[in-house]
Amino acid sequence: RLPKPELIYVAGLFHDIAKGRGGNHAVLGEVDAREFCRQHQLPDWDTELVAWLVLEHLTMSHTAQQMDIEDPDVVQAFARKVKTLVRLDYLYLLTVADIRATNPARWNSWKASLLGQLYRATQQALQRGLESPQEQDEIIQEKQASARAALLHKGIELEAITSLWMAMSLDYFLQANTDEIIWHTEMALLAQQRPENLPMVELRTEAQRGCNELLVICRDRACLFANTTALLDQLGLNIQGALIQTLDNGLTMNSFFLLEGDGSYIEPGERGDEILLRLQQQLQQSPEEEASSCRSLPRALKHFISPPSVEISQDQQNQRTVLHLKATDSPGLLSIVGWVFTRLGISLTHAKIATYGADVDDFFYITDNNNQPILDETLLDALRQELLDRLNPSA
Repeated sequence: RLPKPELIYVAGLFHDIAKGRGGNHAVLGEVDAREFCRQHQLPDWDTELVAWLVLEHLTMSHTAQQMDIEDPDVVQAFARKVKTLVRLDYLYLLTVADIRATNPARWNSWKASLLGQLYRATQQALQRGLESPQEQDEIIQEKQASARAALLHKGIELEAITSLWMAMSLDYFLQANTDEIIWHTEMALLAQQRPENLPMVELRTEAQRGCNELLVICRDRACLFANTTALLDQLGLNIQGALIQTLDNGLTMNSFFLLEGDGSYIEPGERGDEILLRLQQQLQQSPEEEASSCRSLPRALKHFISPPSVEISQDQQNQRTVLHLKATDSPGLLSIVGWVFTRLGISLTHAKIATYGADVDDFFYITDNNNQPILDETLLDALRQELLDRLNPSA
């Protein structure tokens, strides 16, 4: 559909041309690209598009992998930056090419699904018009209506659906897609009917997200996130993301989006059964001591160790605190973060996990035990310092 395919080749040639010159290479590269286009007498539209692509060539990957793209405000802000469907097409293709060409091992079905999801959401926003943003309530109502119709068709009673959903946060319905809402609702209602069989652990292929989804439903308790992530790490699984939901009735419903260590799907059968059995056993034991990873840091990554950084901000609109962690990817990292949260009495409501080669760039959405944003500066300082101490490779 590109009106001028040759322009994306020019943008591809120039997107990293200013690396190593000091300063922001995207900003410096934009100047070079613009000068090149003018020297070769490209029309103004062509020149502006190429220059814009070089300037923004990291924006789509950063938005998809580091921000909450289920939040309509995030999509709307990205759409305002893109402005047109033609620009969106060019930027999407350049982004995919950049990730795959830089390091083919970085590309997997999870990243493909994130970029595809952002592309489709932005496409809809642009078609709807930037002056007519889709509000959160509208998105939630659309998802609930579709999920409710499917659940009723399966014979599930409306009263049971409504009662369960009333115990869940509105944020959950923004984060989960319709298919996940349907599956989670079915499983949670089954878990409520059979409390003697809790915890409930299920594994499936999540085609929309390009990964496997592990669903854990049990009574909420301390250490749950830390214990679960420690075991998944011991099993050699990579956690691509997590959807954490604690219901008002004391039930917790945690989804972990997983791929094997080599970026492939988990094979059904013996491998899947092993994961479910090990997790069932661990959750029934309910250990309260910190577990260590059985894996060691790959030798190739030991040359890329960098000190961690922790940034904390407040998401006032959604009444939560946001912790942004950058660190060297290492075995057991998420488990360490989970144990720090547990020790300090911090609740995790959502997690955005992203790995770039040897580095992780993770966002954790947290509250206090009363489900309120964490405003105590002493506690925030303690959280920041403990994470830095625990994750610093030279410590």
